[in-house]
Formats: sequence, C-alpha cells, structure tokens
Amino acid sequence: MIGTQWRRAGLEVLAVGLPIAAVLAAPDPVGYGAISGICAALLLPLRHRWPRSCVLLCLPAMAGGLGWAAMLVAMFRLARERPHLRELAVWVLLICAVAVAPVMWNQSLMLGEWALTFGFVLLAAGAPAALGTLVALRERLAENMANLAAATEVALQAKAETARAEERARIAREIHDAVGHHVTLIAVESAALKASSRDEEVRQAAERVRGLSRQALGEMRSTLGLGTEQAEASSIEDLVARARASGLDVELSGELAADEVSGAVERAAYRVVQEALTNAAKHAPGAGVRVRLTSRADALRIVVSNDAPGEVAEPVDSGGAGLEGLSERVRTVGGHLDAGYSDEGGFELVASLPQR
Repeated sequence: MIGTQWRRAGLEVLAVGLPIAAVLAAPDPVGYGAISGICAALLLPLRHRWPRSCVLLCLPAMAGGLGWAAMLVAMFRLARERPHLRELAVWVLLICAVAVAPVMWNQSLMLGEWALTFGFVLLAAGAPAALGTLVALRERLAENMANLAAATEVALQAKAETARAEERARIAREIHDAVGHHVTLIAVESAALKASSRDEEVRQAAERVRGLSRQALGEMRSTLGLGTEQAEASSIEDLVARARASGLDVELSGELAADEVSGAVERAAYRVVQEALTNAAKHAPGAGVRVRLTSRADALRIVVSNDAPGEVAEPVDSGGAGLEGLSERVRTVGGHLDAGYSDEGGFELVASLPQR
C-alpha cells in the first residue's frame, strides 16, 4: 500500500516536473509563453478530477507556444476517461486551431508550409489522445477478461454443484429402490403373519414390525429428499410407547410441547431420544432407561440415562458414527450434545436444544 502511494506520488512529480523543465529550457524563461506554460504545468493535478477543464486551462499556454508538454499530459488523461470519439476529435481540432492561430497571425507561409505545419500540430495533438484511448481500451479489455474469468468460475462451480446434486439424486433413487423394496416386503410379510397367526403376542409383534417398516420407509424418503419434509409422524411419547412394547423398561418424565419449539428442534429432539433408546436396547439389555424433558428459559434439555446392563453387552463407543451424526444434527439447530458413562456404570446422553 505504501509502495503504491510512493509510486503514484513519483509519477505525479514527473507529470508536473517534466513540463516545467521543458518550459525552463526555452530561450525566454520570463516571457508570456514561459509563464503560461509553467502555470499550465502547475494546474495539471486537476486533470484527475476535471480533465476537460484542465485541457481548457492549458490552451492559453498553447497560444504562447510553450504549452505542448502540459497539453500532452492533459490530453492523455482526457482520453483515459473514454470520451466519445467525436468529442475527442473536437478537442484535438481545438488544440490545433489555438496552436496554429499565432503562427498564421505572425508569419507568412506558403501553402505547402501551412499544410506541413498543420499536419505536425495535428499529429502532436492527436498522439496523446490516441495513446490514452489505447490504454483505456486495454484497461477495459482487462476488466472484461477479469469479469469473464469470474463468470466462468461461477458457471463451472454451478455446473459442478449441479453434477453433484444429480449424482446424489441418482444414489438416493438407487438406495430408495433397493432398500425400499426390502422394507416394503418386510411390511407385507408382517401383515401376512398378523393375519395368519392365532397367537395374540405374535399378532402384536407383527403389527409393530409392520408399523416400524412403514415408518422406516417414510423416514428414508424424507432423508433422501424424495418427498417434502414434514414433521415427525409420531411424538416422543409414541416413540417411548413403542420401546416399552418391544420390552424396554423406559420411564418418561416431562413432555415436549410442539407449539413451543420449531420443527427442526422437534425433529432433533425426536432423533436424540430415538438414538438413545436404540443404544440402550443394543448395549444395555435389561437395564432401566429414564428419559427426562426439561424446558429452561429458552433452552430444552433432554437427558436419557440407563442403568448398568444386567448382562454382558457390547460397550458403547461414544465416538461411534451414530452419536457423531446425532451430534452434528444437534449442532445444526444450535444445540449441544454430551454423552458418556455415569459413575454407576450406566450411560447418559444429554442434549441442550434452543426453544426456537
């Protein structure tokens, strides 16, 4: 940043200093031409904000014959502003007229000499305008190329994202077709078992399996994005009731009021209890499980704990994929999840979720 400022300051000193040096090198450094040329050079800093006014202020020095150096700088800056070519041509012709007028007034030249003089003046006035126009075009081209590169990058990212989305959709459809087929068969077989069995316990178990199969199929469709996401079909109370029916000793205290939490928080709370009950049934068979729901100010606290297992079971890995995924789901809604063994040898899962 500092280096750029020094560079700009150095260029400005050269833009003003060189025209002054050119004027001072003239034979008459105190005449009208020299004074007007120095004044024009000193006014050159105005070109950055008012380039047209700066060109006008340099015209008196052109009439004196020593304003060419300052005019070159002013015209170059004016052309950098990208004016219309007609406007730029008018400025060039005006400079030529002001520069040639004193010569026509004071000298008597032949036609060929007049043509040569006018051609030289036209070339001298048009050169900085042409150079400034080329620089402006180059800057515009560089800007357009940068914009094109940025647009191309955005388009490539969008294309890549579209490809990823299509691939995810394809995988989701394959999973749905493969797994959904087997889950549907489980539901059908359960219904058939219920209809053909005379044992009431078997009929109830078949009905539970059928209900779980239908719920699993619906949740898979929702998770894979193959249907509109809706609120959980069943509440935590229903989840606990099904766990009891399957033989798990579960105690539920407190309740989750659906009108006090958002849909995302409700689904996260449901998943927390579901994962905890699944882990308890798998890793602590025969142990009692307690589910406590507590609302504190703007936070919902869920504590699911189980006693030490009544028989040897596979230990719970707190870093398992299930708990990791559950922890990520809780974090997405702004909550926090802790899980670990208690002093009594049981396992406890604690989730804090925002009310909204």
